Amino acid sequence: MNKNDEYLRKPEWLKIKLNTNKTYTGLKKMMREERLHTVCEEAKCPNIHECWAVRKTATFMILGDLCTRGCRFCAVKTGLPTELDWEEPERVARSVEVMGLRHCVVTAVARDDLADGGAAIFAETIRAIRRRVPSCTVEVLPSDMKGDYESLKTLMDAKPDIFNHNIETVERLTKRVRSKATYRRSLELLKRVKEISPNTPTKSSIMVGLGETKEEIIQAMDDLLEHQVDIMTIGQYLQPTKKHLKVERYVHPDEFAELKEIALQKGFKHCEAGPLVRSSYHADEQVNKAARLRQLQGENMEPDLVISQYKSQFTN
Repeated sequence: MNKNDEYLRKPEWLKIKLNTNKTYTGLKKMMREERLHTVCEEAKCPNIHECWAVRKTATFMILGDLCTRGCRFCAVKTGLPTELDWEEPERVARSVEVMGLRHCVVTAVARDDLADGGAAIFAETIRAIRRRVPSCTVEVLPSDMKGDYESLKTLMDAKPDIFNHNIETVERLTKRVRSKATYRRSLELLKRVKEISPNTPTKSSIMVGLGETKEEIIQAMDDLLEHQVDIMTIGQYLQPTKKHLKVERYVHPDEFAELKEIALQKGFKHCEAGPLVRSSYHADEQVNKAARLRQLQGENMEPDLVISQYKSQFTN
């Protein structure tokens, strides 16, 4: 921001009451003891209390807390990363077990210093979680790995339940918003996932309020669908510090509702859109049929109840 720029005052619909109950504070303490990082904390996500304490979901950030890129919207620190920690996957899996998670998201800082972009650690984290908590579904949210599709295959060989990679913004604003990433490379990465694993749901997200137009948002929807993306999330950009891009506009909840309806009409299988929606918001609801059945079987339900809930969610 320039010195003369002013913050836009947040509207009422963006003001939330934080619920720092014993469950939340206990989980936060455990994260520190296990030397783990979460995007929930690093990116100052407004939904952290709902996800951790109510929905039993969390987003772990592996490969350290220093990113090799410096995207102008992101609160994660930029710097020279440390060496790889090959014990991290097991610590993540242990935390998933202790937290009793039904769904977890594994993301990471961008590690352009690594030949595979961290794909091997991603894969081992998925496998470690599956060994400890077979019923927990796993979503991955990696960087573009500089377009290295052999690295992508390494990750996909571990069979994540959802593959998520965010385009973040419309094509016109990509160069201004994202560091080193390109709009078209992100789309190509998502398409390659479908070539490797046609039945794995793919997902992407954009932020609004950065100066994009409605027409550009709709074009981004079309671009994602053209690259076989199944799920889209749309949320309000919130400026983390004065050093980051400023908010150009706060989008009204009614506009988000309209965008969600447009996305579903266009053919997305699932869309979350709202001022506080983030990439992993309600991610536990977005898995495919096989993964959801595995979730339900792990919740100690009677077999008939598992079948009943499964059918109620996947009837068209």
